[in-house]
Amino acid sequence: MNELFGLSFSVRVGVVCILGCALGAVVNWAVYALAWNRRAISPWSAPPDGVPQRAWHDRIPVLGWWSLRRESDHHGRGFWVRPLAIELALGVGLGVLYWWEVLCHGLYVGALSPILGNPRAAAAIALPAATLHAQFFAHAVLLTFMAAASLIDIDEKLIPDGVTVVGTLAGLILAVCTPTMLLPQARALPPPAADVLTTPLDAPAGGPLVVRGDRVVVQSVTLAAPTRWPASLRGAPHWRSLAIGIGCYWLWCFALIERTWRGRRGLWFGIRLIALRLVRDIRRPPMLLMLPVGSLAIASVWWLGGDRWAGMLSSLVGLVGAGAVVWGVRIVGSAALKREAMGFGDVTLMMMIGTFLGWQACLVLFFLAPFAGLVIGITQWVVHSDDVIPYGPFLCIAAGVVLVAWASIWNRVQSAFAFGWLVPIAFVVCLVLMGVMLAVWQMIKEAIFGARTD
Repeated sequence: MNELFGLSFSVRVGVVCILGCALGAVVNWAVYALAWNRRAISPWSAPPDGVPQRAWHDRIPVLGWWSLRRESDHHGRGFWVRPLAIELALGVGLGVLYWWEVLCHGLYVGALSPILGNPRAAAAIALPAATLHAQFFAHAVLLTFMAAASLIDIDEKLIPDGVTVVGTLAGLILAVCTPTMLLPQARALPPPAADVLTTPLDAPAGGPLVVRGDRVVVQSVTLAAPTRWPASLRGAPHWRSLAIGIGCYWLWCFALIERTWRGRRGLWFGIRLIALRLVRDIRRPPMLLMLPVGSLAIASVWWLGGDRWAGMLSSLVGLVGAGAVVWGVRIVGSAALKREAMGFGDVTLMMMIGTFLGWQACLVLFFLAPFAGLVIGITQWVVHSDDVIPYGPFLCIAAGVVLVAWASIWNRVQSAFAFGWLVPIAFVVCLVLMGVMLAVWQMIKEAIFGARTD
């Protein structure tokens, strides 16, 4: 690892760009292999009838798609342009992200500048190279999964579990292996600066320790941020934290099980039918494996405790908290509009993002996503009289914005999260108000356009 860090920065950026193009190839494979309507466009799939076998060089990222132009008669003119651009964009984008996160300390300069007085002093903080690279790796993984989910959502207006489930499991594993992958926060040390910290979680910021200087401590944003990590959420023997962790995991598993509502024969019949399906699916793969193995893994990390447990529990709560935001909007919006307001793929996508960014960041990004969606949605409705748009890409765009601008965002909103349970209460109030507004909007559409509302 030290040999890798010892390479010149230009060489490392070049390697990252090449690996980014390779990840773009993985994204293209997922777009065509995991979609509902699978297409034999990817060079890794069997060619369609009438198309010669593909050569080895067709599988080279970027260059391979230029070679596959010969299949335009079978797939359509210019079919190769988008996948080539995706691989190139992911390669360049990850190279820029590596430069920003690792060389420029982009996630930390904005957080440290208000405390240390200027960006130059903040950039001079000696941050661990291993931590910076671990964070970049986690964010590269997140961007890869978000790219695949967004492209499939654009093509088919659905997001497959094959993307979000694997991405969620990857986020949970990374949260255990590298707890400092979580977004950072900085705190000024109270005088005297030489205070004694028994463990990283005892520090003022209350999370896995990234670095401690003479005047400042930088730690990860845990589920309790901006307050200190409470003793009741530590690992063994605190059973409450284990119950929360396993409960979050089981709720995610429940979200993946089919729950089609059949209420025409009465409330109790519908509930009984869902319960029977729940029991049936728990006894079958993949839940037959996911529930016990996942629960055992969570219990093992809880037994170890420390920063790894803080990272896993924060990731699990981020999973449920982020999913609950979209799930609530989906329920309220569907009831107000009398049709499905958001697909459940958006819920599982948000859960995946929550494992990487935490529930606080996901609450912020959910309120940012509609700004991009509103412009495109209104334009599409005016031009095509169609108000059904894929919302997954806007969630992913907002996640990228929150990731890059996290320091300035957290400095502005962290005081609001200090109110604890008032935050979810305020969100519920916003849900109710949103439902009222959507109901009024639906009545206006029905009055003006009549049958065109659907």
